[in-house]
Amino acid sequence: MDPTLRVARRAFAAAALTSVAALATACGSSPGTAASGNAAPAPSDSTAPATTPAASTPAAPATTPAAQSGPGPCPTRSLQVKLGASQGTAGSVYTTIDFTNISNVTCTLYGYPGVSLQTARPLRQIGKPAKENPATPRQLVTLQPQTTANALLRIVDAGNYPASVCGPATSHYLQVYPPNQTAPVLIRFKTQACSKSVRLMTVDVVKPGSGSS
Repeated sequence: MDPTLRVARRAFAAAALTSVAALATACGSSPGTAASGNAAPAPSDSTAPATTPAASTPAAPATTPAAQSGPGPCPTRSLQVKLGASQGTAGSVYTTIDFTNISNVTCTLYGYPGVSLQTARPLRQIGKPAKENPATPRQLVTLQPQTTANALLRIVDAGNYPASVCGPATSHYLQVYPPNQTAPVLIRFKTQACSKSVRLMTVDVVKPGSGSS
C-alpha cells in the first residue's frame, strides 16, 4: 500500500475515535439532569414576609383629650362668644372672652382660641394675631348646655411704641376662633392697634367658668 495512503487512513481512524468519545460524554450528562442539580427550589407562600406594607398601614392619629370617647369639640355655631370682665393696668388691658354653650348638647373646649384685631368692613387683619401664653397648662373643659368657659386676653397699649415702629391703626372688631374650629366670631371692639410687626396681644388657654363673674 502506498505509504501516503496508509498515514491518511490512520489519521482518519484516530479522528473517528475522538468523535465517539465526545458523543458518549455528552449523552452521559443530559440537560434535564443538570437543571435538577443546580436550580434552587421556588419559594412557597410560607416564606413570604408576614408584615403589612408600610404604605397600607395608617399612622396612629394625633389625639387630644377632646378626641377621645365622650363629648365632642364645641362647634362655633353652638357657642355664644362675647367679652367678659375687663381691667386696665399700666400699659395693658386684660379682658376675658366668654364661650357659652347655647346648644342642648354637651361639648368640650381644649386649648387656645385664635384672636386677631380687624378693620371695619371689608374686614382686614391688623398686625399680628394673639400669641399663646404657655404659662397655664391646657385642660379639657366640658361645657354642658348653658355653661361657660373663658380665656384671658391681654392687649398692650399701642401708644407704648413709637409710631414708626407701630404703624397706628384703628380696629373695629376682635375676630375669635373657638379652640380647634375654623369658623370665627366677630366681636365689636374699637381700639388703637399696630399695623406693623408689633405683637400687642397674648391669650391664655380656655378655663372653666365665666370671666364676667
